[in-house]
Amino acid sequence: MLDYLGYGTTLGTWFHNGKAPIDVTAKMHVPTGIEVDEHSVTVARYEHALSKFETRWGTFSDPWTNQPQPKCGFVVVGTEGTVANYDYQPSINVQTRDKPEGFEVIVDTLEPPFQNPVQYVIHSIENGLPIEGPLSPTISRIGQQIVDTAFQSAKEGRCLALIE
Repeated sequence: MLDYLGYGTTLGTWFHNGKAPIDVTAKMHVPTGIEVDEHSVTVARYEHALSKFETRWGTFSDPWTNQPQPKCGFVVVGTEGTVANYDYQPSINVQTRDKPEGFEVIVDTLEPPFQNPVQYVIHSIENGLPIEGPLSPTISRIGQQIVDTAFQSAKEGRCLALIE
């Protein structure tokens, strides 16, 4: 939870236009003999929606060699459509109201300074540009608050208001 959850919560915060949830509920499974949780589910409640974040450490197959089932990646469901982005896939799957059967979009080839987070942050600092998107300090902080609240919620076994 403390490792993988931050990716989803930060992207989720970005997709929610920087809005923080009202409260967070989480459960985790720590198998006997393992020091960390193997699986967690977190639900964040917003004024306008719910978001679910799921992490899992153990997968049936090595996700860097063979995509496991369920697939590793992100699925975003909005009011006008959905986007499924699975790890290491050359395309994303999109559904819209006009095309509910869905269609594929080939992923972009990233060019500097957008090939990785470090490159982007250095470029932004060197050029006096704001750090935007999921890497912005404001978005990232809310993502971390969700992680901290989820971990505490799982420990206490109850829903908690977002930890400031």
